[in-house]
Amino acid sequence: MGFTPPPYPYDRLNALRDLAVANFGSAIDCSIGTPCDAPPAAVLDMLGNSNAERGYPTSAGSVELRTAISRYVERTFAVAIDADNVAACVGTKEFVASSAQYLHLKDPSKDTVLFPAVSYPTYAMGATLAGLRSLFVPVDEQGRPDLSALAQDDIDRALLLWSNSPSNPTGALEDLAHVANWGRSQGVPVFSDECYAEFTWEGRPRSILESGLDGVVAVHSISKRSNLAGVRCGFYTGDPEFVQFLKGVRQHGGLMVPGPVQAAVAIAYNDDDHVQIQRDVYLRRLRMLAEALSLAGIPAEVPEGTFYLWVAVPSRFEHGWELAAMLAESTGLIVSPGDLYGDAGAGFIRIAVVVPDEQVALVVERLASSSR
Repeated sequence: MGFTPPPYPYDRLNALRDLAVANFGSAIDCSIGTPCDAPPAAVLDMLGNSNAERGYPTSAGSVELRTAISRYVERTFAVAIDADNVAACVGTKEFVASSAQYLHLKDPSKDTVLFPAVSYPTYAMGATLAGLRSLFVPVDEQGRPDLSALAQDDIDRALLLWSNSPSNPTGALEDLAHVANWGRSQGVPVFSDECYAEFTWEGRPRSILESGLDGVVAVHSISKRSNLAGVRCGFYTGDPEFVQFLKGVRQHGGLMVPGPVQAAVAIAYNDDDHVQIQRDVYLRRLRMLAEALSLAGIPAEVPEGTFYLWVAVPSRFEHGWELAAMLAESTGLIVSPGDLYGDAGAGFIRIAVVVPDEQVALVVERLASSSR
C-alpha cells in the first residue's frame, strides 16, 4: 500500500468546536496562530497597485524584495547579508515541508531529519514526504532540545537539524549560538525557523545568523510579523552553499511568490513601526489571558517568546484533550491539546492568543464566571 496522508492535526479539533457552538452559538478559536489584526495600509495598497501582475515573477525574489530583506536582517540582528544570498519562499510552511526532500538530493548519504520532540508538526511531515527517517530531539522541562541526548549513530545519519526559537508551541528560547556550534562540530546543517523572532519577550530578537553563516540557514515569515499570513511569503538566508543550491532547485520546481506579493512584502520589511505596535498588542493579550487562567486554577505564564500560552494540564485533568473540552464547553475557547506537537506535549495545551481584544475579554469574563 502506498502513502496515506494522516489526518491534518487541526481537523481533529472539530468536536471541540461543536461543544463551543452548542453552548455559546460560536467558538473563540485560539487553536491556530492566524493573525486577526490589520496589516499596514501601504502594504495592502501595493497589492492592488504594483503593476506586477502580467509578467512571471522571479523565483528567488525581486531585487527590491531581497534588498528590503537584507536591510531588515541588518537592522534587526546586526548581521550583514548580501541580497544575492537571500531568497523568497511561498510561505515558510512550504519551505519546511520541502527542504528535506531537496537536501537529500544534495546529500543522499544522509537519511535522518532531527527536530525537537515538542514542535511544529511540519518538521516531521517534511521528513515523511521526503521518504526519510524522522527523529526527535528530547526536550527539557522548558521545552528546549537537549542535543547531548542524541546517539552518535543518529547524528552521523542526520541530513539536517530543525531549530525553532522562540518555539512553537512552548515559547522557549534556545541558545542559537550553541545550536549552530553543535551543528558545525558534528557536520549537521542547522535550519533555524525564526518566524516568531520579533515576538521575543525576554530580551531582543535573536537569529542563528549572529553566530556566522557557516552551516546554518535562517527561515523567516511575513505571516506573523506583519499579519500577512494570506499572502504566503517568507525568506531564507545563511550559508551560501545551501541557499544557492535551494534557489536553483526551487527555480526548477516553479516555486514563485506572486509579483504583487513580492512588491507588497518589500514595503513590509522596510518598516518596523507596525511591528512594535503589534508586539504591544500581543503582549497585552498574553498577560490578560494568562492572569485569567491562573485565577481560574489553570496556572499560565507569559512565555519567553511567541504569542502562544503553553499551559501545563492541572492534575485534576487526565490529559490535554480533557482540559481542552472543558474550556470549549465552559468558555467557548478552542485550544490545541499539546500532543498535536508530539507525544511529549500530551500534558499541555497551546493557546494562540491571536483573537481580537473583545474576544479575549469575553474568555476572561467566562473563566471568572465558571470558576465561581
